[in-house]
Amino acid sequence: MAGIYLHIPFCARRCTYCDFYSTTQHEKKTAYAEALCKELERRKEYLRSEPVETIYFGGGTPSQLDEEQLSRVLNTIYKVYAVVPDAEITIECNPDDLTRDYAAMLRRLPFNRLSMGIQTFDESMLRWLRRRHTASQAVEAYRTCREIGFERISIDLMYGLPQETEAQWANDLQRAVALRPEHLSAYHLIYEQGTPLWKLRERCRAEEIPEELSVRLFEMLLDRLGEAGYEHYEISNFCLPGYESRHNSGYWTGEHYLGCGAAAHSFDGISRQWNVASIDAYIKGTEEGELNFEREALDLCTRYNDYVVTALRTRWGMDLKRLRETFGEALYRYCLEMAEPHIGRQVLAVTDGALHLTRDGLFVSDGIMSDLLWMKV
Repeated sequence: MAGIYLHIPFCARRCTYCDFYSTTQHEKKTAYAEALCKELERRKEYLRSEPVETIYFGGGTPSQLDEEQLSRVLNTIYKVYAVVPDAEITIECNPDDLTRDYAAMLRRLPFNRLSMGIQTFDESMLRWLRRRHTASQAVEAYRTCREIGFERISIDLMYGLPQETEAQWANDLQRAVALRPEHLSAYHLIYEQGTPLWKLRERCRAEEIPEELSVRLFEMLLDRLGEAGYEHYEISNFCLPGYESRHNSGYWTGEHYLGCGAAAHSFDGISRQWNVASIDAYIKGTEEGELNFEREALDLCTRYNDYVVTALRTRWGMDLKRLRETFGEALYRYCLEMAEPHIGRQVLAVTDGALHLTRDGLFVSDGIMSDLLWMKV
């Protein structure tokens, strides 16, 4: 399996918390779509003719592109790459962009999965986060997409917001479950350096919630979604049976992917590569035939560390046979030695030949992963 990721950096305005590369230079959307097509054509050998099983338009706000721009990029992918007939093709959308006409346009294109950035149903918090939609608009957009015929919808929620209470989070979870999306991602708010949120904290206008409350909100998330029939297949991701995100699962299981667009990352199994985080430099480079990117070759220990921090995030965990065969006896034994105390504390377990987090381990996952990393590089 291989995947293709397209970074669409355009946003109507920047949200308080976001640290992804984005721009409000909407006049450059057509030129950017053309640049994406040129990069896709020039990098067709990157995936070494592997069949493409997932295509993901992320952002930014991909739903800021129009039909002609989206069609141009999709047509290029289908022309240049071997896309399997049942490929998962996802586009991230803001609820306020999903008018009936826009949703119908997406349905005419090959998109078969939508990811909606709802974040919260609390009106005051939506305004504080600088989201463009209201809670009622989010619900209306979701229902519109259902009526149009989308059968795979994911919604994003965010918790750990300043001054958030258990009651507010319970309401968000209740309203999300009532919609019955096939997939749900829930992320704890992070104060990323350089974001407006970071600056608000520096000016004492925003404060992180206590750790005890963060733990309680995560417990509520696990309990409520479990009761509603959702499977917890990755630390921040839940789905109805059979509706995992195939694209994101590819990241966590080490599949190869090509990332196109400004600031997009790629992985071919032995190296990571990332494009320049500048729309102007990116467009200029594609026009001149010289892609502007950096590359990091990954040695064995770095690849082992990557495997630890991705595989342990999932319910499948670290396959011990794969661990031994891919990384060798020394790293295999090192991993088991470092895991032993955590197995004794019942925060790690071995089931069906895989090392994985227990429910209690989910709450201390960062520390467990840190202990298993090879630090003597």
